[in-house]
Amino acid sequence: MYTDSSDDVCIEDCYISTGDDLISIKSGWDEYGISYARPSSNIIIRRIAGQTSSSSGIAIGSEMSGGVSEVHAESLQFFNSKTGIRIKTSPGRGGYVRNVYVSDVDLTDVKMAIRLTGNYGEHPDASYDPKALPDINKITFKDIRGDNISVAGLLEGIEGDNFVDICLSNITLNVTSSSPWNCSFIRGYSDSVSPDTCEPLRDRIFPHHSSSCYHISDDLQTQSDRKQQSWLMPRLSFSFTII
Repeated sequence: MYTDSSDDVCIEDCYISTGDDLISIKSGWDEYGISYARPSSNIIIRRIAGQTSSSSGIAIGSEMSGGVSEVHAESLQFFNSKTGIRIKTSPGRGGYVRNVYVSDVDLTDVKMAIRLTGNYGEHPDASYDPKALPDINKITFKDIRGDNISVAGLLEGIEGDNFVDICLSNITLNVTSSSPWNCSFIRGYSDSVSPDTCEPLRDRIFPHHSSSCYHISDDLQTQSDRKQQSWLMPRLSFSFTII
């Protein structure tokens, strides 16, 4: 399920089984996305369950050159999957991913719980600008539980373009790897994470860094609820399998 260069989107109450990302948020590719400048924003994702043997439960990017912001995902259940939540980008993309809040996630038999990828590669042509660096900041992962997880997190920013204000809170993962976290070119904070997270994220969120972490605003939640009430009734719920 793809959301591309769209705003005020609500995706809820779905079961999805596919070989690609279950839900993918995009906003244009390299110089074309930068020129079109149409972001994806104000996106609510909730009560989603599913599996993907080769991709992610929720993915942002890698085509995000128009910008992605104000994404709130909650009440997620992913199993028998390669990755739980992933943000991917690359030099040449430009754009931004910011103000993302993912909470209340249950993972079972997932190879990697959280992945941030700064060098995803792949470009539409040779005309992209390698100096167009993405801005990745204020990403919060909270209340995540996992059983039989191979790797807790692979968090890779871009040299000279750190991903910043990455926040992990109340995360408990039963991990089989002896090296549960691998981090490079990122900065952020954490509280109550097991197994212990990587060095760049070990500063505590509370009491000094709470304002650096993105928290979903009451205004965004109220706006979503108001729009949901105005949609066509009766409310429809979909369950489908993509082959």
